[in-house]
Amino acid sequence: TCLLYNDPRRFGFMDITSSENIASYPKFLNLGPEPLSDHFDFKQLLKALAARKGPIKPILLDQKLVAGIGNIYACEALFRARLSPRRSAFRISERTARYLVQAIKDVLRDAIEAGGSTLRNYQDPSGKMGYFQANFAVYGRDGLSCPNCSCFTGIKKITQSGRSTFFCSKYQK
Repeated sequence: TCLLYNDPRRFGFMDITSSENIASYPKFLNLGPEPLSDHFDFKQLLKALAARKGPIKPILLDQKLVAGIGNIYACEALFRARLSPRRSAFRISERTARYLVQAIKDVLRDAIEAGGSTLRNYQDPSGKMGYFQANFAVYGRDGLSCPNCSCFTGIKKITQSGRSTFFCSKYQK
């Protein structure tokens, strides 16, 4: 048996435990719900955001809120939900939370179907590169026109919590 683990960005980890211990495994205890599960819905999201005064985008990256949303997918989901990454989390309405949850699920499903996003060197286990990056609406497109409103201001890039955020200030409110 040969097992290869390549994590150049060092976001992951590898450990060995029995399947019986997964639910109580320390690294998983504080993770939020899986975003494609039924446990992640607008009610759960609103509850988690109620006391959070910071901007929504960095909060979506908090794995304690919801597990598995990375920077790219947070930017793309906020765009699909027409939600500014600067919006205060506690100001998200029920209606907006419904749109955001659906956008998160749609972006993740689309990315999975496309094999993920290859920006540098990502490959799936069979060695194929993902191609979701061909569908990016905002991520990495700073200075280009918005695909929905074609505004003159275009896609902007800002830094939030040390991460690049891409958005259209006209389309996303």
